[in-house]
Amino acid sequence: MLSKANYRLFFSILIFVLSSSFIWGQNELKIIDKTVNFGMRPAENRTIDAVIVHSVYNASAGDKYDVDLIIKEFAQYGVSSHYIIGRDGTIYRLVDEKNISYQAGKSSLPDGRTNVNSCSIGIELITTNDSLDAPTEWQINSLTALVKDIQKRYKINYILRHSDIAPGRKTDPWNMDWEGFLKRIEDKKVE
Repeated sequence: MLSKANYRLFFSILIFVLSSSFIWGQNELKIIDKTVNFGMRPAENRTIDAVIVHSVYNASAGDKYDVDLIIKEFAQYGVSSHYIIGRDGTIYRLVDEKNISYQAGKSSLPDGRTNVNSCSIGIELITTNDSLDAPTEWQINSLTALVKDIQKRYKINYILRHSDIAPGRKTDPWNMDWEGFLKRIEDKKVE
């Protein structure tokens, strides 16, 4: 027999699981707007054909997974990305897709183009480079849904890691099953 406290806990967990499943089954992405005015440049009619996946964490004092602290670090360095995905899968928009975010740095695409920021959308996964730390299942689910949504709006030729476009200079996204993620992207099932 369950105690009253355990009974309430059981039903709270059940409701959370059912509501989470319902939210993830929806086709509309839930994105929290945290638009920044640094590390980006307004653009008109740019052609977007690449998605670049990165890793990031707060390297300063405080919680290494804190989105606001990461944004403060971005401000210090004059960089940004279009999106950041938190450990719980929450997607935050920092820069409108129509604009250029300074996320790729010195890099090049497989076709030789070097101005990667001008034609790409950057997505950051909050995770550290510690070998025991990897993107969460929630992050991978959100990343998959976001990239599939981007593919509906643009003809994407490249979905690449930061390390793919800046080999020897960058190693992210860290500890990610990249091949498994690409298989999810290729899966034509509706999210």
